[in-house]
Amino acid sequence: MPFSDYRTALVTGASSGIGASVVERLAREGLEVHAVARSAAPLADLAARTGCVPHAIDVSDTAALTKLASGMKFDILVNNAGVDRPKGLLKGDASDIDLLVDVNLRAVLHLCHLIVPGMVARDRGHVVNISSIAGAYNFGGNSIYHATKAAVSMLSRQLRIDAFGKRVRVTEICPGRVATDIFSHVHGDSAEVRAKFLDGFELPEAKDIAEAIAFAIAAPVAVNIGHMEITPTLQVPGGLQTARPEPAPATESV
Repeated sequence: MPFSDYRTALVTGASSGIGASVVERLAREGLEVHAVARSAAPLADLAARTGCVPHAIDVSDTAALTKLASGMKFDILVNNAGVDRPKGLLKGDASDIDLLVDVNLRAVLHLCHLIVPGMVARDRGHVVNISSIAGAYNFGGNSIYHATKAAVSMLSRQLRIDAFGKRVRVTEICPGRVATDIFSHVHGDSAEVRAKFLDGFELPEAKDIAEAIAFAIAAPVAVNIGHMEITPTLQVPGGLQTARPEPAPATESV
């Protein structure tokens, strides 16, 4: 469905990175873009640049999301907000589980529950869920994050079934490493972090992900681009490792 058939969009995690780039890209199409993020100051700057409507809301606040969604008809929903606590499940805290489930999954479910029925009733709409290659590949022992992103991936497929027979399209965007400030948010803003994750790598930028989303939205109404995996050319997900068993503990003689 061409952009001309859509009027309004809601983008979460909009204060920086991919979310801000998506707001900028959709605003260039003349859409009324509602930008959601926790931080009011970056949203105000984004609004000044793009004309978007800022909403300083934490996506884990379901009541605030419900209030926002109840007053608007959104043609495009971009679920981009996400957090990470890079630990294996055995080393994670209960608060890590709650945070990642609340932001990465529960907010996505609630927003789809709030907004997609209106798309179905109007027979038009597009949901874009930003998941990750972590939803499909195992690496790093970042178990909680992987689990939430895998759930978003399955939700994206199920939404197509829930909206079957209506012109509601669903696109899952699965980025690999992208040159954004997410690494400083997760690991701290330091030269060491930039050297580990960004410096010297050839990486897609946030605007590249925004262009991919725009491509999916701009496709004809008969075309649903369901899944896009976007990685650096020089990044390969996955890999095979085999561990040797630890030696059995010596038995004490009696």
